[in-house]
Amino acid sequence: MATPHDPYVRVRGAREHNLQDVTVDIPRDTLTVFTGVSGSGKSSLAFGTIYAEAQRRYFESVAPYARRLIHQVGAPKVGEITGLPPAVSLEQRRSAPGARSSVGTVTTLSNSLRMLFSRAGEYPQGAERLDSDAFSPNTAAGACPQCHGLGRIHRTTEELLVPDPGLSIRAGAIAAWPGAWQGKNLRDVLDALGYDVDRPWRELDPADREWILFTDEQPVVTVHPVRDAGRIQRPYQGTYMSARRYVMHTFADSRSRTLRAKAERFLTSAPCPVCGGSRLRPEALAVTFAGRTIAELAGLPLTGLAEVLSAAGGGDTARVLTGDLLARIGTVTELGLGYLSLDRTAPTLSSGELQRLRLATQLRSGLFGVVYVLDEPSAGLHPADTESLLAVLGRLKEAGNTVFVVEHQMDVVRQADWLVDVGPLAGEHGGRVLHSGPPAGLADVAESATRRFLFDDAPVPVREVRTPSGWLRLHGVDRHNVRGVDAAFPLGVFTAVTGVSGSGKSTLVGQVLAGVLADRRTADASEPRAELVAPGCASAEGLDAVDRLVQVDQRPIGRTPRSNLATYTGLFDVVRKLFAATDVARERGYRAGRFSFNVTGGRCETCQGEGFVSVELLFLPSTYAPCPDCHGARYNPETLDVTLRGLNIAQVLDLTVESAAGFFADAPAAGRSLRTLLDVGLGYLRLGQPATELSGGEAQRIKLAAELQRARRGHTLYLLDEPTTGLHPADVEVLMRQLHGLVDAGSTVVVVEHDMAVVAGADWVIDLGPGGGDRGGRIVASGPPVDVARARESRTAAYLRAALHLE
Repeated sequence: MATPHDPYVRVRGAREHNLQDVTVDIPRDTLTVFTGVSGSGKSSLAFGTIYAEAQRRYFESVAPYARRLIHQVGAPKVGEITGLPPAVSLEQRRSAPGARSSVGTVTTLSNSLRMLFSRAGEYPQGAERLDSDAFSPNTAAGACPQCHGLGRIHRTTEELLVPDPGLSIRAGAIAAWPGAWQGKNLRDVLDALGYDVDRPWRELDPADREWILFTDEQPVVTVHPVRDAGRIQRPYQGTYMSARRYVMHTFADSRSRTLRAKAERFLTSAPCPVCGGSRLRPEALAVTFAGRTIAELAGLPLTGLAEVLSAAGGGDTARVLTGDLLARIGTVTELGLGYLSLDRTAPTLSSGELQRLRLATQLRSGLFGVVYVLDEPSAGLHPADTESLLAVLGRLKEAGNTVFVVEHQMDVVRQADWLVDVGPLAGEHGGRVLHSGPPAGLADVAESATRRFLFDDAPVPVREVRTPSGWLRLHGVDRHNVRGVDAAFPLGVFTAVTGVSGSGKSTLVGQVLAGVLADRRTADASEPRAELVAPGCASAEGLDAVDRLVQVDQRPIGRTPRSNLATYTGLFDVVRKLFAATDVARERGYRAGRFSFNVTGGRCETCQGEGFVSVELLFLPSTYAPCPDCHGARYNPETLDVTLRGLNIAQVLDLTVESAAGFFADAPAAGRSLRTLLDVGLGYLRLGQPATELSGGEAQRIKLAAELQRARRGHTLYLLDEPTTGLHPADVEVLMRQLHGLVDAGSTVVVVEHDMAVVAGADWVIDLGPGGGDRGGRIVASGPPVDVARARESRTAAYLRAALHLE
């Protein structure tokens, strides 16, 4: 029975997502780890139920008026939870931070440093004391007026915008312009303005070329498009935008990484001539502390900044502020991040570095008696960094808090006080608590998928190392902390790129290698470049041996519930055609579009094909209820009358991949998509499962499945950045079978990876380091796993030796 001092969090009747009426008791003041295969329901229990209920209770304590201003989640589907303290969530953040976000802003250390300069800085004779905002490049009071606090000026030139002056505007001379209709529109607008779009660019009047590329004017003109046979195209009002204006607008405002990367190719970047890259106004740069400006201190590694602050004198105010700064810096350096500087921008940080910076901030918060709920905190961490993470989690617990961790890394699981294993499988085959107790007790649970990996210490089977079919070589790689590196990637084999967090792995593979291959592909598409290399690489060899580049990441496959598993893989197109081919559909004149819930016609108009409607409850959070007309089916009754082998379109979308494979056994086009989804271990997902409900690991495997079902064309190089992130070891085995299958079929696979079981099974390893930041960025070892495991300078070697069971 629960008491006011009940030492347990007691969950009764949890039914969120696939949880099957779960009842479990979890002790407080412990490090509790939730385990289970991907999709088993562990996150639904930890985040969707326990944390969501803690948040709901907190919101109930907030004044009703203020509650309307806070984005609230609905009450979780659970009978009762008792003994639940306030909760703090540290979920994975997959979205990219902005260019103005930095180490200083993430940790709030910048606030303390600005206060130090404002209150204890050395001002020039007669200068007024500045407010702390005046030392921030992100405020109007502090930002350099020339570069607006960015520190760099971006410009473009005619040579960059028009690489081939022999082409006419209609033939694509202005390479920076967008493609498809938008580019055609700009050409038509120019034509309507009276410019000759069919003469070679070099023959146009220089004044006209200058206006076309660089004008800030945006004239509006009536465009009479050329009529194609059988198409009616009415005149419209078109607005002109110069090439420079388009590039600058895309680079600054586009949310598409692909479009921003394309725009960047037409820009040159240089330090701001006014502030010299410091991002601040002259008044702020005139103030010093310990003989240095705030920009100079922000540019020091945190270890160096701590040394300067420790040696600085000053009055009582300075001592108090430097003491606070040193204590805050100490928690960051404890997590192995002392090589970072406060002005290091957040987009250049690895996911592991960002995760630890947020943890360091929580460690300094001094909260007591709360539940911290963490989502895979070891994601993106090298085994050496995981040891630091465990020390921090231990300190959070020792400070009087409860730590709940959703985790797949067995080294973290072994350190747990309590283990909640959910399963046994995923989706409808999971959702049960198989074990709740000390980790050792899991050894007796035969149906647990986690048990084998937690206790089995058998050596990794030795696999014969493949022989490379060729080499792709990068020379003079110089980007972020990777300085002057020559890298060689073997072709036709499986390569793992390793190294501690921040050592330069993602820079080398995800930016430079991918950029070189992408630029080569762009150039082949008749966009000439002087050199077929990406920014950050002097030259490259062996590019001709690669016909295709495929990057598979963990970004969501869609941002709204309208995007789902079936729409992303193309399976939905096949299913709709099958329904349109039925006798009833043909009699009624229904085409494939009738069976889409995204367009009018076949969908339920009450809910617009969503399947649910939002119910506003004023001071309570909005709740969602099944649509009163279609009851969640998303289609109107006439569409649902059409059946395929006894099931209507809504019922087919509700099938799991596993069930659908049998249902569509006689439809080869559908069967191919379903087989690849089964091959990557996603048989438990429903065909209509919204993209917003998928984890990063599931999204990545869906992308891989979509790629696997395509016809093979030439030599393909697959790049994957930490593909095992968010995957249970059992799921990792399934994924690795697929990736090794790609190599056996003649492709090349390169993965950035921290999982030593994956690295041990690779043909070639490239290890960067030895440390992170300025202490990394070099290739310290490369070769077969056995050779790298013996490299003396490598921090990966010891963990790789353990995985290979070498002496």
